[in-house]
Amino acid sequence: MLPYPQIDPVALAIGPLKIHWYGLMYLIGIGGAWLLASRRLNRFDPTWSKEKLSDMVFWMSMGVIVGGRLGYVLFYDLSAYIANPLLIFEVWKGGMSFHGGFIGVMLAALWFGKKNGKSFFQLMDFVAPMVPIGLGAGRIGNFINAELWGKATDVPWAMVFPTDPAQLARHPSQLYQFALEGVALFAILWLFSRKPRPTMAVSGMFALFYGIFRFIVEFVRVPDAQLGYLAWNWLTMGQVLCVPMIVGGLFLIWLAYRRAPAAPAAAV
Repeated sequence: MLPYPQIDPVALAIGPLKIHWYGLMYLIGIGGAWLLASRRLNRFDPTWSKEKLSDMVFWMSMGVIVGGRLGYVLFYDLSAYIANPLLIFEVWKGGMSFHGGFIGVMLAALWFGKKNGKSFFQLMDFVAPMVPIGLGAGRIGNFINAELWGKATDVPWAMVFPTDPAQLARHPSQLYQFALEGVALFAILWLFSRKPRPTMAVSGMFALFYGIFRFIVEFVRVPDAQLGYLAWNWLTMGQVLCVPMIVGGLFLIWLAYRRAPAAPAAAV
């Protein structure tokens, strides 16, 4: 068993102002995505300025934050937030839904693309390889918050999390998700997008592999207490939400190669 590193969730406190690591992880994810997008900008559209890119990153970040929070409220704990609506604003305590954030990003891409002469999938293909940076950073934030831990296990790398009332050795499922949704997904998308691909192919790869990785980790991750398992003592809400992503990703890849010629490479 490995000792859990006791990291204060508050990174910096200045009087009553507290800056949480969870919030800083979002800034790291957004900043890292912006830097990589800047490197790919000329290949995506040489006429775009850094200011336009910054505008796109801003609106998509708003989609992540607002969509992620509302998605968690709607998908995972609606009754609690109806009882106390002010809880919605306590984002530093966690409670963000990837699938909600994903919907928020899609809506932002649809709006920003229409405003700037780009199709929805042109923008999504451009953005997709950068998204795992934010996903990986967010999972590190979950780990620091000692939340979303896994099932009890006797594997050598199991950890006892301070927030676990039972104090059992558990899978550090946040780190599994960091490795898969962050590192592995980034490598797959970055390498795939280095060569010319038809429109929708990169988006399809993102949906497919995120869905697969998340579906797998859910087997060793404890489901949200207020929901539990939805069926068969193993099916979770996260897995239910990943099924349309996997199916949709396969469909997009098939459709991309069936109907469209290769698009110019968007990577460095």
